[in-house]
Amino acid sequence: MSDWKPGPDTAEQGDADEAAGTAPDAAPAPSFDPEPPAPLGVARTPTGHAGVDARLERLADADHLPADGHTEVYEDVHRGLRDELTALDARPAPTTAHDNRS
Repeated sequence: MSDWKPGPDTAEQGDADEAAGTAPDAAPAPSFDPEPPAPLGVARTPTGHAGVDARLERLADADHLPADGHTEVYEDVHRGLRDELTALDARPAPTTAHDNRS
C-alpha cells in the first residue's frame, strides 16, 4: 500500500479542474482533416535564360495545390524544359565568312 497523499497544490488543482468541468492535462482531440497546402519554401535561382526561368517559376503553382495536383504541374514544367532544350538543338549552326565555295 502506498503512503502517497495529494499535497495542497495537487488537491487544489484537481478541485479547480473538476469545478471548471475539464479534465487535468486533457490532450486535444486528434484531427483527421488533411492539412492545407503549404509552400515548400524551395528557392529558385534564375538561370538567365528567360524560357527556362519561366518554366521554373511555374513550379511555384504546386505550392498552393494538394499533393495529387503536383503531378500535372511537374509534367508541364518537364515538357516545357524539354521543349527549351530541343529548341537549343534546332538552332542553325553559325556560319563563318570562309564557307563560301565556288
